[in-house]
Amino acid sequence: MTSPWSLLTTRGKAFALIGAVVVAAGIVLGYPDITRIGLVLVALPVLALVLMPRRTPKMRVLREVDPVRLTPDERGTVDVRFTNVSGRTTPIYLAEEHLDYRLGDRPRFVLPRMVHGEEKRLRYAVRSRHRGAFQLGPVVLRQRDPFGLTFLSLQLSSRSEVLVLPRLHALGGRRVRGTSRGSEGEMPQMVALHGEDDVSIRSYRDGDELRRVHWPATAHRGELMVRQEDRPARRRALLLLDSRDSAHPGTGTRASYEWAVSAIASVARHLVSEGFVVHLLTDASLRDGTADHQIDLDAVLSALARVQPEEDSRLDRLAAAAASFTAGGVLVVAAVVADDEDALRNLAAIRQPGSRAMAFVLDPVKFGGTARRSGGRDVQAPTTTLADSGWQTVVVGPHTEIPAAWVSVSEVTGVAGWSP
Repeated sequence: MTSPWSLLTTRGKAFALIGAVVVAAGIVLGYPDITRIGLVLVALPVLALVLMPRRTPKMRVLREVDPVRLTPDERGTVDVRFTNVSGRTTPIYLAEEHLDYRLGDRPRFVLPRMVHGEEKRLRYAVRSRHRGAFQLGPVVLRQRDPFGLTFLSLQLSSRSEVLVLPRLHALGGRRVRGTSRGSEGEMPQMVALHGEDDVSIRSYRDGDELRRVHWPATAHRGELMVRQEDRPARRRALLLLDSRDSAHPGTGTRASYEWAVSAIASVARHLVSEGFVVHLLTDASLRDGTADHQIDLDAVLSALARVQPEEDSRLDRLAAAAASFTAGGVLVVAAVVADDEDALRNLAAIRQPGSRAMAFVLDPVKFGGTARRSGGRDVQAPTTTLADSGWQTVVVGPHTEIPAAWVSVSEVTGVAGWSP
């Protein structure tokens, strides 16, 4: 519980202390008038404390963000509606909306008196250069008495969120060539596909044409069976993001990690536009089970907007999860840090013969960090490990353009390098 003394401003505390001294002096010296003046000085802050409402007002706060999801450097508008849902008229408050400093300055405004059911609106702009999920709220209400003797701070717990997506880059209109089952072309329905029927004959359903009835299968199973028409294969792609906190150099908004997130997001949009079914493999998607399911582009971008480096992230764990996908034929695109040859060796092994795997290999030295050497070999050894296993790789630095890196990694065989 807040003590009354802490609610007094410097002026209020001065009034109380000086008043007490004046009262004591008046009593000691025998001057009743001085004593009365001291009592008035003490009574003013006490009266202000008594009359000050200390309960948080019952107020509903609703926020609407337009657009709902922002891109970096895009200006968004937040419309905040305050509604008095209590039976009393609220006093005048000085209000401040708390928000992440990366969204801009915190808006401050005066919230006037509001009767029951009355609504007031506030509108302010937000903009961020960085991706992320940023919190809006709570709203802090501050109140002073007319004499500035007391100061009360209350908090409306309502919170909302602004989602800023990763930076997206156009990767050109060239189709991604496939070299394996599940990567290119069409295949009959009897070939197993994730999330689709893996047989060419199925049970009869209301509305099916009788000419499609498969009589031998019907006689064998004792129920009407129909032929399932062949249809184009859904090409699958697995996008893998290295989120090891120890691998990405620096702290805070790390250039290497942001480069990797932006690259994976751009590749996701490019592949979805080409008709790929996309799976996103990160530590977060592995925990919540979404890595096993195909997700649309909006879900991919939302997940990548929230993802952050993790201390307990392990590349071998992601590689083990990725192996279950590559066994059926899938295009793999990874963004990894070349800091540990042993860690990338497990990743290199997931590529199946005849399948295609590509990797953006981030050089930690170029991003301002240091590379761990393995077995006395050069820092380029992890990249060579991937290339020797049939991966198409490109070494990137902070100044490497993502579209150019994509063109390089999607066309070359082996290792391509880019200078910072």
